[in-house]
Amino acid sequence: MKAVRAYFDNAATTKMAPEVLDAMLPFMKDSYGNPGSIHWMGDEAAKAVRVARSKTAAAMNCLPSEVFFTSGGTESDNIAIIGTATKRRIITSAIEHSAILETCGHLGSRGQRIAVLDVDADGLIDPDSLRNAIGDDVSVVSVMTANNVIGTVQRIRELSDIAHEFGAYFHTDAVQAFTKTDTDVKRLGADMMSVSGHKIHGPKGIGALFVSGDTEIGPIMFGGGQERGLRPSTENVPGIVGLGKACETATATMSSDIRKMEGIRNKIIDGVLDISGSALNGSVEHRLCSNAHFRFSGIKGSDLVLRLSSEGIATSTASACSAGSTDPSHVMTAIGLSPEEALSSLRISLSRYTTEDEADLLLKKLPELIRKMR
Repeated sequence: MKAVRAYFDNAATTKMAPEVLDAMLPFMKDSYGNPGSIHWMGDEAAKAVRVARSKTAAAMNCLPSEVFFTSGGTESDNIAIIGTATKRRIITSAIEHSAILETCGHLGSRGQRIAVLDVDADGLIDPDSLRNAIGDDVSVVSVMTANNVIGTVQRIRELSDIAHEFGAYFHTDAVQAFTKTDTDVKRLGADMMSVSGHKIHGPKGIGALFVSGDTEIGPIMFGGGQERGLRPSTENVPGIVGLGKACETATATMSSDIRKMEGIRNKIIDGVLDISGSALNGSVEHRLCSNAHFRFSGIKGSDLVLRLSSEGIATSTASACSAGSTDPSHVMTAIGLSPEEALSSLRISLSRYTTEDEADLLLKKLPELIRKMR
């Protein structure tokens, strides 16, 4: 008899949608040409890239010419920050993904000045803190749309408007938020936005960077003219096709998927908060539909993840990028938690494939395990 399992680590990666795999397979088996070749097989690949670019652009509400394919969210973030760092200062927040914070740290070691905005106990940035920190010497402001650990959704439009008042570009890492909340680049007022395929039921190793047509940006890699010179390297055609199909599929059912995830998320939050010594991390009101993040007094989060795994339930404590670290998450400490509280955390992240039965299994097993651990 097959063991019952439940997957709640969708913030780390998602199941590839069957229709995405079906779309990719011909470009792995038969239509394997290089889009840069001028023969018939190259033409097939080039057409597939154009179609995928249009689908990705439609999901962002931008022009196809404003979409640049990359290897993923990390590379997109690096290009956005390094490629526009032409002035003295850069502004970001204390709870950004390491792809932003470490890139800013690298630039800081080379003479750039980095201003890091604090967040409140919910993980929200006060727009006035950006207004107080900015000046006409700022190249770019980078604030993620939704946090990858606690799920807090920022007031991006307010922040981007302030950046533009002072002539700075505004970049947002929307890797977690894309297709799970409003990531229309026009409504957000973003000049650049990063997304990743494997967070939206697409393949790993592919991402995209939206760059508005009037943004002056330079490459961080050199060696070819692909992606109009911004991202040189032979195009990952199967990955690009997969990303395009994932965008098309996700946007077609986005509204109903969000409602479903919100319903299951709220059920989990209500159930978990019935456990004594539990608390919710992040904003209640401004929260991603797919995220529920908790802390439990007297419990070590990493131990709880392992106990849940032994019961067939996959969860996490924070970002998969820092899964091996024994230090508290920088996001947890930034919202004012003590190291002990930060290390007692558990992240539950959903996808459109998450079921009520999985939620029921979690809510059955979690209280039992916490009682035993205490």
